[in-house]
Amino acid sequence: MSATDEILFDTDEAGIARIVLNRPQARNALTFAMYQGLIDLCDRIEADERIKVVVITGAGEKAFAAGTDIAQFRGFSSAEDALGYERFMDKVLGALERLRVPVIAAVAGACTGGGAAIAASCDLRIATRDARFGFPIARTLGNCLSMSNLRRLSGLIGPARVKDMIFTARLFGAEEALSAGLVGEVVEDAAALAARATELATQLAGHAPLTLRATKEGLRRLAAEEEATERPDDDLILMCYTSADFREGMEAFLAKRPPNWTGR
Repeated sequence: MSATDEILFDTDEAGIARIVLNRPQARNALTFAMYQGLIDLCDRIEADERIKVVVITGAGEKAFAAGTDIAQFRGFSSAEDALGYERFMDKVLGALERLRVPVIAAVAGACTGGGAAIAASCDLRIATRDARFGFPIARTLGNCLSMSNLRRLSGLIGPARVKDMIFTARLFGAEEALSAGLVGEVVEDAAALAARATELATQLAGHAPLTLRATKEGLRRLAAEEEATERPDDDLILMCYTSADFREGMEAFLAKRPPNWTGR
């Protein structure tokens, strides 16, 4: 069954639910409506006891998801727009983290920005050899990751690699992502990815659901306790999203030209 044209959703008799980010013409870049669709699907999955595991993937072979559709930011005009966006993203990613069932990200091609944040919020990640992961925002938009996203990412690959990824604005290839712990498996191509995702999902669907649920929720609570001790990051978000540099980065990206950073 399709949730929307841009997010496809179905389930099978084994209790495996599949979510497909379906904007291949835009490398599956996510609109705000698609993010809301993910929240709605999480609610739907949570209410359906027949579902035992979820697989998220992108349509086509070029991208899992190439971040948020940059045109969505053109309407930003206030501090509340910036803070509201990051709170909204935390709601989207938190919905995936809080699902009672395991979530597998099956990644082919580009997995960047918001797409990489979604993958990092999943419980397991498998990727094709041509997969590329990263947050090239220091080169493109000049915005920042929220502390929640930094926590998710550093929990997977450690603070040093997070700095390497963001400071250099480079993308990690599949083998580097594997050695860093960002993904658990690398397979040859999209066909092998689909087969392995189904195999892994079937395995998890046959395991004790309460064990999986307790482990997932326990680890989430540990991370939440650590995050609660940190200071709010509103000042950091506003410093970036309300800057002239962010506006310049967005317009430069859409115009396909290099940005002219000023640090203001």
